[in-house]
Amino acid sequence: MSKSARIVYMGTPGFAVMPLQRLVENGYNVVGVVTAPDKASGRGLQLNCSEVKKYAESAGLKILQPVSLKDEIFIEELKKLNIDIMVVVAFRMLPKIVWSMPKIATFNLHGSLLPEYRGAAPINWAIINGEKKSGVTTFVLDEEIDTGSIVYREECPIDENDNFGTLHDKLQIIGTDLVIKTVDTLSKGEYSLTLQSSLEAQMGDIKTAPKLNKENTKIDWTKSSESVSNLIRGLSPYPCAHSILSGPKGEIPIKIFSASFCRTQHQHKPGTILSDNKSFLKVACGEGFCNLLEVQLSGKKRMMVRDLLLGFREAEKHSMI
Repeated sequence: MSKSARIVYMGTPGFAVMPLQRLVENGYNVVGVVTAPDKASGRGLQLNCSEVKKYAESAGLKILQPVSLKDEIFIEELKKLNIDIMVVVAFRMLPKIVWSMPKIATFNLHGSLLPEYRGAAPINWAIINGEKKSGVTTFVLDEEIDTGSIVYREECPIDENDNFGTLHDKLQIIGTDLVIKTVDTLSKGEYSLTLQSSLEAQMGDIKTAPKLNKENTKIDWTKSSESVSNLIRGLSPYPCAHSILSGPKGEIPIKIFSASFCRTQHQHKPGTILSDNKSFLKVACGEGFCNLLEVQLSGKKRMMVRDLLLGFREAEKHSMI
C-alpha cells in the first residue's frame, strides 16, 4: 500500500521542499499540499508564496492555504481528500480535528533527536549549545507539541565548522530519506513506536529550542569565546548573531556571520577590540578572544573583515557592547 496511500503534505519553508519532491518524483500518491497563505512583503508589498507552494504548483498538486486550520471550509476540503497519511514538515501546530483525520496516522519530521530540542529552532540551538551531534526524528502527532511517539530517529554529527546553513542542508537530506522510510513503514502497518517519556527517563535534563528573537541572538561578550563562536555559527547565515559597534561617531548595529575563537588569557574588558587595522579584528570575551571573519554593518553589504578594515581606521577606538 505504501505508494497508493493517499498523502496530504503540510509544510512551508525550503526545509520542507525536498521531502515533498522525493514523494512526488518516486510516485507516491500526494493528493494535497497545505502551506501558509501568501504574504505581502518587500518595498512594493508584492504577494510572495512559500517555497513549498512554488514546488507544489510546478508539480501540479492541489494546494490549500488556510488562514485558520480550524476553518470549516478547510476542514471539509481535507475530509474530501480521504487521507491515509498526513506528513508534516516545518509547519504550524495542528488542531486535533486535523491531525486525527487520517486513517493511518499524522507524522511530523523534526530537526533534532527528540526528546532533545523540542521547539521552533532545533538546528540552531544544537550548534549554539556546542553539541557534537544532531539528527532528525519522525513521530506521530498527539495533543502536545513535539511529544508524540517516535517512529524513527537518525543521527548526524556536527562538524566544528558547521553553521546553521550547512547543518540544515545535511539534516534536510537525512530527513527526506526518513520521511520516505516512515511513509513506507506506516503504510505497511508493521511498526512499533517508542515513547518519548521512556527516553526522557534515561536522559535527565532535556534541552529545548525556543523561538529566536532579538534578545537571544544578541552576543554577550562576557561569555567564553567558544560560546560566542557557537552562537555565531548557530545563527549563520540567518538570522545572524548581532552586536553594537560603539565608537567616537556613535553606535552602529553589526551582524557577525563567521568567527574563530582562541582561549588565550587576557586582562581586557569584554567587548574590547584589538586590531592591526589591516587583516584582523578580534574581540575580547569573558574568556579568550573571538577573531571576526565576516561581518555586516547596518546599511552596508556583508564583507570579510579585511575588506571592512580598508575603510575603517582606528578600530581599537571602538568596542562591542
